[in-house]
Amino acid sequence: MARWRSVSRAVAQTLAVWLAATVTLAVLAVVLPGFQLASGPGPGPVGPLVAAGTAAAFIGVLGAVLWPLIVRALLLVPALVLALLVFGLNGAVVLVALELLPERPGSLTLSTAAVVAAVLSGTTSAAHGAIAARDDEAYRRRLARLAGRRAGRRVRDGAPQPGAAPGVVFLQLDGLGHEVLVRALRDGVMPTLSGWLSGGSHRLAPWRTDWSSQTGASQLGILHGDNHDVPAFRWYEKDTGRLMVCNHPSSAAELERRRADRPGLLARDGASRGNLFSGGAQQSALVLSVSGRLGRRDRSGYFSYFADPANALRTLGSLLAEVGRELVQSVRQRLRDVRPRVRRGGLYPLVRAFATVVERDVVVAAVVGDMLAGRSAVYADLVAYDEVAHHSGVERPETLEVLRRLDRAVALIAGVARYAPRPYRIVVLSDHGQSQGETFAQAYGQSLEQLVRSGCGMRGPLPDGQAGADGQAGADAGRGAEARTAAQLALYGRERAMAAPGMREAAREARGEPLVLASGNLGLVYFRDLPRRMTLEEIERRHPGVLAALTGHPGIGFVLVRSEERGPLVIGPGGLRELATGVVKGDDPLAVFGEGAAQAVARTDSFPHCADLMVNSAYDPATGEVHAFEEQVGSHGGLGGGQSRPFLLHPVALRGPEGELVGAEAVHLLFRGWLEESQSPEVTGGADVNAVPTPGQK
Repeated sequence: MARWRSVSRAVAQTLAVWLAATVTLAVLAVVLPGFQLASGPGPGPVGPLVAAGTAAAFIGVLGAVLWPLIVRALLLVPALVLALLVFGLNGAVVLVALELLPERPGSLTLSTAAVVAAVLSGTTSAAHGAIAARDDEAYRRRLARLAGRRAGRRVRDGAPQPGAAPGVVFLQLDGLGHEVLVRALRDGVMPTLSGWLSGGSHRLAPWRTDWSSQTGASQLGILHGDNHDVPAFRWYEKDTGRLMVCNHPSSAAELERRRADRPGLLARDGASRGNLFSGGAQQSALVLSVSGRLGRRDRSGYFSYFADPANALRTLGSLLAEVGRELVQSVRQRLRDVRPRVRRGGLYPLVRAFATVVERDVVVAAVVGDMLAGRSAVYADLVAYDEVAHHSGVERPETLEVLRRLDRAVALIAGVARYAPRPYRIVVLSDHGQSQGETFAQAYGQSLEQLVRSGCGMRGPLPDGQAGADGQAGADAGRGAEARTAAQLALYGRERAMAAPGMREAAREARGEPLVLASGNLGLVYFRDLPRRMTLEEIERRHPGVLAALTGHPGIGFVLVRSEERGPLVIGPGGLRELATGVVKGDDPLAVFGEGAAQAVARTDSFPHCADLMVNSAYDPATGEVHAFEEQVGSHGGLGGGQSRPFLLHPVALRGPEGELVGAEAVHLLFRGWLEESQSPEVTGGADVNAVPTPGQK
């Protein structure tokens, strides 16, 4: 009986969608110039309806047969190009279907057929949605299609299989700091997460990042259990002459290769979605390290999503709306003279739209598919907040609106849990926070590189092609972080020369010219006179004024340098600290940065590729402001403010950490323990371990 009910529901849904397509074609034949159908048999309006019904059937059958073949043939086409091609290709399917009708309609152009296909996709998608609202089985099938699952793969019944061990879904809200989240929950910006907390199903706690408070270091530590020798978002390796940038696929692949002896958090039946690194998962989509290894082959997430024309239509509409929203908000900031602010022109509106719409939709669809497939662990990164906060501000109205939409995405994923073949525990976390403030150049009228060159006694303009990572070229390269690179990969299908001109020259010999790189409010200074890290004494002999210029500047909080005699030193405007002994002379330059700052800085000093000079901007504890060495309103990468305080929101069924979590590697150990606990024989699938209320429940 259950099978017959399932068959009857499927037949009813098919008939409803066919009727919707029939009515749509009949209406279009009347109102759309250049589109008409041959009159079918029957008097009055019956004939046109019969013709429309026949055409709808032909289009549906032909689309079901041809579309999987078309998508497979387009594996070499860049993903965003596919999103646009969907409309033309779907129109071609409509054109072919109408040409195969026994009674062929009048002449029809491809552009008109594309319009017909787009309207049909919209109406049939609406019909699917209306049925899904009343039919759980139809809803599950629609979720399977949203996730891009192939036809014929059965979605299991809603109740978890008896004895099924619970899976864990880790949702990373990139760049969202603990304090910002607490205020968003208090003000009703994120009702789903707020409901989990007030309902007692989840607990919230902060954790502390390493000195390099950015996605590369945090995610590498969380997913692979080791982020040693990742001093910043971008750094230079003197021994190889290689510039490493965490959001470049080749660099991400190299960082993962160096940890090949570690299994990774997701090595056991896991999936990695939208991340910089794979975590050892065999299933990945939109993962930069895999893109670096496999080139074009890791775009299955885009293809499976855009293979449904209705998805392409919905996402393209949302993308255009987001571009318009960014243009309006940018103009509004300028008219109101909101400060601090940065330029938001060029390609940025498209990058923002990609991060907040395309990547979000594709990642959510992939996670839905993973849950319906019953994978034991999923880790997904949603970068929308981080992208907008960099350019709009940490808690500006447009940024909070992004949080509202991310909350709805979390609610959608949580709602899918009840249809999965196993119960799921949903963990929400961030990899770092953000700190706001005027950029260093805005506040002091010069870039960090200009300050360094001045301290070295160099005058005049910067050398050709050496704009530097904190100058305008570097700021443009630093913008967008993960989102910009992911957008370029989706558009071009390959890694391009995405670094700033100064960065592309990094590997070239330039004796006497300092190389200055920036990661938020953390700056790295390299002197390529020697093929190893320079000591304080060597820097003083070769460039006697540079340390005084840096440590005496009001925008610099402290500088890390290694001394031959006293080991690592942290030097600030009013004193210094010996990291090896803890001896402080004068004012402790790390005191204002809080507990754990000395430990974090000492760890970075031990890295083989630590820069000659590690420069952290000044920090105002009264306002929480820092000065980014890049062109960013909200920034992260160094110490100071909310950037070092991300959050962890986990089900109460998972035992929380004992004390404060310090460093991404500690988060990895906690997560690994959760996965091992979930797979233990004592844990069985039940509602008590899921601990995720469905939308509307507590």
